[in-house]
Amino acid sequence: MPALSTIALFLLAGLGILLIPGPAVLYVVTRSAAGGRRAGLASVLGIESATCVHIIAAALGLSAILLTSALAFNVVKYLGAAYLILLGLRTLFSKHKHQDVLVEPPRSLSQLVGQGFLVNLLNPKTALFFYAFLPQFVDPRRGAVVGQILLLGALFALMATCTDGLYALLGSTVGRWLNQSRLVQRWQRSITGCIYILLGVTTAVTGAEKK
Repeated sequence: MPALSTIALFLLAGLGILLIPGPAVLYVVTRSAAGGRRAGLASVLGIESATCVHIIAAALGLSAILLTSALAFNVVKYLGAAYLILLGLRTLFSKHKHQDVLVEPPRSLSQLVGQGFLVNLLNPKTALFFYAFLPQFVDPRRGAVVGQILLLGALFALMATCTDGLYALLGSTVGRWLNQSRLVQRWQRSITGCIYILLGVTTAVTGAEKK
């Protein structure tokens, strides 16, 4: 087990990283603003479930594949980008009976969780982040490396759940406020779809220098 001072430093560094909004936060806020608190929190659950998969992969050394294989990196990267772009296109071109309603049609919790899971799972930057970040706080002299990485990863996932949850609540509050605007109601679907597409394009071009 890492020293308590090391854990404290890790928590401080992790919190600083989590407070800087990234693609996952933008996805959660968009989902929450469009579908309400339920959609946002379900998306958080899906995203953090995928985070746990990345952490386990990092602990077992599987993330090394993404570092050493340009093909594996590009395959995962473009799958993630394609999925986000698909979500955007579905949002842009979906038909609603009531065009003046801001929130999306009800979706099952499994769909919301599943979409959040795939968005984060198919992001190779997340895997690379854990592979690079977690080992910085591991001391091989203090026990099994795998166990230490799993412990630190679990702490990070717990913090991420809390911060992303707060963003989801904020997004739902903003969504209710925007629902009062007829203009926003008219353009909300287009804005939401464009955000998903932008996230997908960003995922595709980020790290393109890795050949």
